[in-house]
Amino acid sequence: MSALALLNHALNFLAPALWLALVLPLAGRFLIRKKSRAPAFGVQLVVNFAVSLLALAVGLWFFGRDGKMATYLAMTIACATGQWLMLRGWRG
Repeated sequence: MSALALLNHALNFLAPALWLALVLPLAGRFLIRKKSRAPAFGVQLVVNFAVSLLALAVGLWFFGRDGKMATYLAMTIACATGQWLMLRGWRG
């Protein structure tokens, strides 16, 4: 496999995690009316990306291949749970 093909595969593996990590904090700002004690946008982005990437890596390890819908469902649930906890504020 060439370096360009490897880069293409890596970017396509990371794309769903990055997209979800970017969309959730933006949606939270527009959909949540009350002022929350959520961390800054960049912190939310990094946390959501890390949680999503972990879910994708576990799905790749468990199923032995990428792109399973169960992996994407797990990624969405894990990332949404993390975003919900951040919007609640870390102190409750």
